[in-house]
Amino acid sequence: MKIAVLGAGAWGTALACAAARGGHETLLWARDPEQARALREQRCNRRYLDGVDLPEALAIGADHGAALAHGQGGLTLIATPMSALRGQLAAVADARPLLWLCKGFEAGSGALGHEVARAVRPGRAVGVLSGPSFALEVARGQPTALVAASEDADCAALAVQAFHGPALRVYTSSDITGVEVGGAVKNVLAIATGILDGLPQAGLNARAALITRGLAEMTRLGVALGARTETFMGLSGLGDLVLTATGDLSRNRRVGLLLAAGQTLEQVLKTLGHVAEGVLSAPTVLARARSLGVEMPITEAVVSVIEGRIAPAEAVARLMARDARAEAI
Repeated sequence: MKIAVLGAGAWGTALACAAARGGHETLLWARDPEQARALREQRCNRRYLDGVDLPEALAIGADHGAALAHGQGGLTLIATPMSALRGQLAAVADARPLLWLCKGFEAGSGALGHEVARAVRPGRAVGVLSGPSFALEVARGQPTALVAASEDADCAALAVQAFHGPALRVYTSSDITGVEVGGAVKNVLAIATGILDGLPQAGLNARAALITRGLAEMTRLGVALGARTETFMGLSGLGDLVLTATGDLSRNRRVGLLLAAGQTLEQVLKTLGHVAEGVLSAPTVLARARSLGVEMPITEAVVSVIEGRIAPAEAVARLMARDARAEAI
């Protein structure tokens, strides 16, 4: 199969490596010609996946038109940040199946990826590839399970054909709303968990409570948007939340740890050097929840901290001071 991966960040590079190793004719597109040249010459993405050798079979280029032509008749995978998804969808004029990797709500519109796709590519076969996965581990060929979600069964099956293999297991789902909500909200909750873990007075009991009640927040929002409850007990819900909230490779968790250490958001982002989607998504997640009348106190606390309105310790104190209630979603 011919596969075009649009975006040479960590995740796009990792899946391009997986596809190439699986025997697919894969082209990785980088927006910056200089980056594409460095990737070709060094056979390593030193900025995002330093130490991982790129397969010799992986083609790399900066010609967007050539990348789109390569994926025609096969699979085109969009691996850009959420902010670029709309433009990439619009650039693909034909009716080929499209999958994206980005997780979050679009700033401004508050739309999930599939909602953007409905506006840009109505009636076309589209889907998302998500689940608990650090790009570095996928690039190294370590065991990983993902979920391909689409309302079009053939589109989801194409993702299985492209990426399912000895080190990468791909499940399918028709609940694209649930899978996308899980992928977006878990990043915000990972920031919350990082904040909590960075406070000296917190502990493992508090972390378990926060992750569990965070899962309830995620589920409430998803159900309000039309998702199925059971999706949030799967890979893109509980699985991705646990990984991103507790894993040392999580950029969003790192944001929370640095905020708890007293850094400003500006200092945190400078230290990080990479995109942390939870920072971009948190205000939009909260706005979408409020528009639906969905209560998300943990998300609200994260937004208050990253906007500098309250200190991390105060955010935790406010959550603990909430009125007692029955446990429910």
